[in-house]
Parts: sequence; C-alpha cells; structure tokens
Amino acid sequence: MSFSRIMLGTVQFGLPYGIANTSGQPSYDTVIAIMREAFDAGITSFDTSASYGTSEEVLGRALEQLGVSKKAEIVTKIPPVPEHLSETQIIAHIDIWLGQSLRRLKVEQLAAALFHCEDDAVYLPLLQKWVEKGDIRQAGVSLDSTAYPPEAVSAAAVQVPCNVFDHRFDSFIASASAAGVNIFARSVYLQGLLLMPEEAIPPHLVELIAWRYRLGQLAEKAQIPLAELAVRYLYSNQGITSILTGVDNVNQLRENIQYSHRGPLPADLYREVRDAVPLLQERLIRPKLWKKN
Repeated sequence: MSFSRIMLGTVQFGLPYGIANTSGQPSYDTVIAIMREAFDAGITSFDTSASYGTSEEVLGRALEQLGVSKKAEIVTKIPPVPEHLSETQIIAHIDIWLGQSLRRLKVEQLAAALFHCEDDAVYLPLLQKWVEKGDIRQAGVSLDSTAYPPEAVSAAAVQVPCNVFDHRFDSFIASASAAGVNIFARSVYLQGLLLMPEEAIPPHLVELIAWRYRLGQLAEKAQIPLAELAVRYLYSNQGITSILTGVDNVNQLRENIQYSHRGPLPADLYREVRDAVPLLQERLIRPKLWKKN
C-alpha cells in the first residue's frame, strides 16, 4: 500500500470547519475542481469520517464522477463506541458504521479505518476482523491526547496532530514509524490559527501569538511565507507517511502542493523551528479543548 505524501482532508466537504473558516462549506463544483487538481498532482490519499457531516457522500460522489474511485486510498473513521457495550454489540457498532461508510464512499474496500476516539484503541483486535474480511486493509486509531491507551502502538495506521506549535507526538512518530506504522499527521496550520489575523485570535489563545511571532521571524529570515515553513517542517520529518491538509478551494491546494515540491527545510532551519516552541499546554494546541473556553 502506498499513501501519497499529501493526504487531502475532506472534513470541509461535509461541514464548515476550522477556527479560521470564513467561507463555509465549499460547493460541490468546488469539490470537483479540488479533487481533479489533487489527482493531477498525484494526490491519491483522502481522509474522511462518518462524523464529518456529508463528507463521505460528497467524496464518494466526486470520486465516482471523476472515474478515480479505484485509484483512491481512502481513510475513514469510526464514531466513538458507546460505553458499557458487550463484545457482540461493539462488533455490531463497527459493522454498521463501516458498512455505511463503504456504501457512501461507493467503494468495496478502504485503505484504512481508524477509531475516531483514542480510547477505543482497546478494540483494535476486534477491528482486525474487517481486515481479515477484506473490507479494510489496515486498522488503526486517531490520537488526540498523550493519554492514549497503550494498545494504540499496535495499530497499523495512526493519525496524530503535529505542527510547528505541537510537539507532543514527536517521539511517538519516531518510534511508531520505525516499527512500520503508517503515520498521518494532521493540523498543519492548527485549524488555520497559525495564519489567521492576530486580531481574530480568540482571547483564550493569545498566548500563542508570541510563539507565532518567533516562527514568523524564522520564516522571514529564510525568505519564505510562514505557511510554507509550516508545511515543509512536516516534510522534514521522515517518520510521517502522509501530511494531511484540508482546503476550501483550488488555490489553497495549489499553494500546499507548491510548498511540498520545495521539499524538506534545510537541516539547520528545521532544528531552529523545532526548538523555537516549547512543549505547550494542551489547552492551547488541542482544538477539542478550545470549546471549553
């Protein structure tokens, strides 16, 4: 299985997403234009979820219309398993959601299915049954906090947040990728927070401004945009299989593709960027916690 270095995130296809989103959900015509541009650039991997509104339906329809369904490597996610279920009920939960995802995406097999809730990593042995059936090729989990269950390290594929602000999973990426795990890194721009106007940053996140300023200085010294610094920083981490990036329009996708073509940062600049920001508190860099502020 070969995942493209860029994995196109499609949460925007199904609902308005991101703290910096001002344009809402893209139209279907825009989705088709984005998908066509992606395939022309060699992007064949896509991230979605049953929890992303109509994302799976829109993605499946677009892939079918473009005639590229069989070329796509699709990663979807299974909604959280309710508490206090028996093993039989958990298996039924997985079966229902995977069946619906396959139908919505209009494919016979998924490249990977991840538990959307990291606590559900304990059920990875059960998810393996669908690998054996041939419905999915890899079973995994999406991590969000560093308090994930130890079972997560046995996954074949893991999605983690990673960006110039967020270094929580750096050691996990190194060890897991060395063990052959496919690592999908999300939150390149931290939902757009890295690039949004300073005056638009919510009060409970203003502590990040000082760190963003420091990163901006490094980008200016390198004579590149801050967005390019963020993308190429992840390209410099060879433990990452795919860099997950979501876009609202074709121009955003083209920019990300251009940045990726410039390859990793110079080694000295990569170290400077990595060392510029300390290990920050999760309340600042974990979007799930922003809603509580």
